[in-house]
Amino acid sequence: MKKNRWLLAALLLSCACAARIAPPTTAAVGAPDAQKACANHLSRFVDEKGRMNFRGMAESPSDLETYLAWVAKTSPESAPQLFPTPESKLAYYINTYNAVAMYNIIKSNFPPDLDKVKVTFFYKNRFEVGSRYISLYDLENKVIRPIGDPRVHVALNCMARGCPRLPREPFEAEKLDAQLDQQAKEFYNEKRNVDPQPDKQTVRLSQILQFYTEDFTKKSPSLIAYVNQYREEKIPAGWKVEFIPYDWALNAQ
Repeated sequence: MKKNRWLLAALLLSCACAARIAPPTTAAVGAPDAQKACANHLSRFVDEKGRMNFRGMAESPSDLETYLAWVAKTSPESAPQLFPTPESKLAYYINTYNAVAMYNIIKSNFPPDLDKVKVTFFYKNRFEVGSRYISLYDLENKVIRPIGDPRVHVALNCMARGCPRLPREPFEAEKLDAQLDQQAKEFYNEKRNVDPQPDKQTVRLSQILQFYTEDFTKKSPSLIAYVNQYREEKIPAGWKVEFIPYDWALNAQ
């Protein structure tokens, strides 16, 4: 991953300034009830365009808190018997990242622009996942990305407008492959993420593809080749690639 200057600064500051965000003090539930709570939360507070009602979440947090209280003590590392397949592990981590990001927004007092709070939001704030505290940055880059599926980048959501659309239902092990393919098809066929400019023989791509180029090109010869796997209208291989500046504004309703 190519690191911007803010990223390097964040790495220097994160260890010295880490802040543990205590998990919700909600009564313990089992995996089925936690999954149900996650599904209820998404259906209530995420609209069809993937925008979040963060004020509503803060006023009625019970489902999110139920899920995160379960996450705090349960993970593929702490309870491997609950996650017997690679799909069950990956679905857990995607759902957990997205839920922690929502909780982070609430605990950060609804920052309107994540660009201004990157160090705190991604590095400093640490959340309990499977009985250990971890930042969003480490959860993504040390746990999820090493799994090796670049489709996670159209499923993980840091709650900014530049992110892929957040579905109104959680990811599930039994249908994870289909869900990730659907997310990829939606993302790479949306003009805000892939903008062909035939007159210039150029395609403008979401900056997500610049951030994580190495993930997308491990098995594809180029970013265009990767994108074309999911595109209805293919991009010519020889076109120039430019990147659409990432929109860090909060993706609130």
